[in-house]
Amino acid sequence: MASGHCSHILILFTFLLLALSASLVHGQGTRVGFYSAACPRVESIVRSTVQSHFRSNPTVAPGLLRMLFHDCFVQGCDASILITGSNTERTAGPNLLLRGYEVIDDAKTKLEAACPGIVSCADILALAARDSVVLTNGPSWVVPLGRRDGRVSLASDTANLPAFTDSVGVQKQKFSALGLNTQDLVVLAGGHTIGTSACRFFQYRMYNFTRVGNGAVDPSIDSSFLPQLRALCPKNGDDSKRVALDTGSPNRFDTSYFTNLRNGRGILESDQMLWTDASTKTIVQRFLTGLSFNLEFGKSMIKMSNIGVKIGNAGEIRKICSKIN
Repeated sequence: MASGHCSHILILFTFLLLALSASLVHGQGTRVGFYSAACPRVESIVRSTVQSHFRSNPTVAPGLLRMLFHDCFVQGCDASILITGSNTERTAGPNLLLRGYEVIDDAKTKLEAACPGIVSCADILALAARDSVVLTNGPSWVVPLGRRDGRVSLASDTANLPAFTDSVGVQKQKFSALGLNTQDLVVLAGGHTIGTSACRFFQYRMYNFTRVGNGAVDPSIDSSFLPQLRALCPKNGDDSKRVALDTGSPNRFDTSYFTNLRNGRGILESDQMLWTDASTKTIVQRFLTGLSFNLEFGKSMIKMSNIGVKIGNAGEIRKICSKIN
């Protein structure tokens, strides 16, 4: 009985800390309870929409989490990634395999019926990403709201996105440019605890790792894991085949992603580098020895979802998320 009481107190304490983190960032323009008068059901409408889509297609959860990340790193968190058209962010290489757009469109349709012209697509995306994490056994956090939607979406701007071949130094530069530190980098990379990657993004590590020599294998891959990886992604096989980023629990938000890095079983090169680089390895080790990943993930997500937000008269509230008004 006592242990149950303690765990209840711990959950409450964690929630209060995340609420405090959320309130600390409202100076950047967003705030908790932004729609409490104008659209009080916003969170429940988004949550039920995400739940409904998740039940029929669980891959929307990691898709929506990645979509927020890819949106915030380009033009700030302004839903510019949702805009369709030639040469928009959505058409750029790093975004071609994103999934979950239909969830945002569905939530927007319901919100336009409930409170027309009030809720931004950028806020819907921030809420949907949080709800996706919760549905995969992850933490919840309080999402400050009040973002407005951007009017600019250019494929060329996606060069800022962290890439799967980026060294830790380059990854740190890209995060730092947006006000995110090295711990945020490791924590947000931990979002790879759910979801998959296509073989084409890591196949070269098994067959042609040119950093060592043509035809070589990336030495950071655990030798006992290599046959399993090669079976999943044969040399001349289908390079669009999807493979779990977190071997063992790809649909469950947990810390096994970090265990895999320690064991040389990171799938993407950029992930495995977090263990081979001294500056990030110490942070990974802390998550393996008790530092609360769930708590830190919520804090880093609040921080990331406030990058370059548009408020006041900037941007607009789109009527349809896939096009500017």
